[in-house]
Formats: sequence, structure tokens, C-alpha cells
Amino acid sequence: MNELLLIGSVIIIYGLVLLSYKLFSKTGLYVMMVISTIIANIEVLILVNAFGLEQTLGNVMFASTYLITDILSENEGKKSASKAVWIGVFTSIVMLVFTQYMRLYIPAESDWAKVYINTIFATTPRLILGSIAGYIVSQLFDVWLYHSWWKFTENKTGNKRKFLWLRNNGSTLISQLLNTIIFTTISFAGWYDINTLINIMISSYVIYIFTSLLDTPAVYIARKMKDKENLKNFS
Repeated sequence: MNELLLIGSVIIIYGLVLLSYKLFSKTGLYVMMVISTIIANIEVLILVNAFGLEQTLGNVMFASTYLITDILSENEGKKSASKAVWIGVFTSIVMLVFTQYMRLYIPAESDWAKVYINTIFATTPRLILGSIAGYIVSQLFDVWLYHSWWKFTENKTGNKRKFLWLRNNGSTLISQLLNTIIFTTISFAGWYDINTLINIMISSYVIYIFTSLLDTPAVYIARKMKDKENLKNFS
């Protein structure tokens, strides 16, 4: 069941990213960056077993943020991709502030949710700090490496459009390795034993490998969408 749900998540989330881009251009991608950041920071609290691996549930949703920055890098430029990164950082900080602020309220006698909210979000600060640290380092590195790969392949081939798959996967896979190490160490060290930490890192990165390979067609589709938009505007 978990395996089917994760496969469904990839299809739905990547599909929503493309739909948002089609409907609202890069503004839609900025909106999806906010949505993905919030949901990923909540889902990361849940550990599940799937494909023989123990993993945090937020992996797929967080992987979509790399798809977003890669589409922006490819179609809208480095500045737009970097802006999306900082939107994600700002979203995480605001989420951290308000999830902790609402825990200060004294609940009414008839309230039933506050105890569960406290349980869930009592662990949020450390997770979000780990997420922010990993996010800033890995995403800025991803944007930089994407354009470095792009410059390298363009210089070698003389064609700006070739090797999209290389700059997409070559940047994302390395960046997500950085994020996995930083996030897991900051967020879970001391909560789990070393073997569990290593398993989380390995399983998270294995999932990221698959989600990175699966997002390549989505980047090609997004570029084709942009090409059609340019042709329409030109005509």
C-alpha cells in the first residue's frame, strides 16, 4: 500500500507543478514552492516503510522543490530560480514562528486538538532548522551547479538546448546528497541510534535518486510548454 501511495504521490505532485506552471507561469511555481515547503516540513515527522526502506514521508514533496528550481533555471533564468529558493526559506521561517506561537494559547475546556498540535509541533523547530540549513545549502548549490553544467555542455557542443537531462540530474543528485546529510544530522541526531540515522540517510537518498530521474520528463514537458508559449507570443 505504501509503495502505491508513494508512486501516486510522485505523479500527483509533479503533475500539479506542471499544471501550476501552465496556468500561472512562474508565479504558479512560486506558489507550489510555498505549498511543497509547508507540507514537506509536516510530512517529515512521519516515518514509513516502502520498497524495503525506512524513510521520512516528506521526501517526495521535498523533491518537488528541486523540480521547481530546475524548471525555473531552464525556462526563466538563474535569478528566478534563486528567488524560489529564498521563498522556500521565508516560508519555513514563517511556519516555524507561527507553529510555535499558537502553542502558547491556553485551550478552551471543550478543545480536543491542542494536545495533538503540541505533540506534533513540539518537534518542529529542530526539524525546520535542519530543513532550512539543508535547503539553503543544497538549493543554492543546485541552482549554481545547474547553470555550471549548462555552460559546460554549451561550450562543448555549441548548442544551448542539448543535455537537459545531464544538467537536471547532474545538479539535483549531488545537491540532494548534501541536503540528506545536513538535514538528517541536524534533525535526527540524538533521537535515533546511528544505524537508524544511516538507514534514514540511505533510504532518503535512494528515494531522491528515483524522484530525480522521474522529474526529468517533467522538466522536458515544462520546456516544451515554454516553447509553445514563446511561439504563441511571437505570432
